[in-house]
Amino acid sequence: MKILYVEDNDDNIYMLKMRLELLDEFEVLVAENGEKGCAVAAAEQPDVILMDLEMPGIDGWEATRRLKANPRTRDIPIIALSAHALAGSREKALAAGCDEFDTKPVEFDRLVATVRKVLAAKR
Repeated sequence: MKILYVEDNDDNIYMLKMRLELLDEFEVLVAENGEKGCAVAAAEQPDVILMDLEMPGIDGWEATRRLKANPRTRDIPIIALSAHALAGSREKALAAGCDEFDTKPVEFDRLVATVRKVLAAKR
């Protein structure tokens, strides 16, 4: 399974990419901002996208809207990741087109379960 992780924090990228790849069931591609995330998603067609919502430039909200508006990427499930677990954040992420929402710091086992659930629903 190919995962695209769109994230601007190098520490988060290193930690999550390494842990996911250690499971030997995921290949993890990385894009450090929303614009690159959209380009990589269109070129690589990942099975699922982990989308940080708070990034400079094109943020995760706008990147998600662009991905869902593009016929080449609209069917790729997107899991929003946000450090802001405020009331309404999940609903806002789902309204923007995300398929799921999880909080940061990432609770690894819960995130992997969410990834597997989203991938199973896609099949």
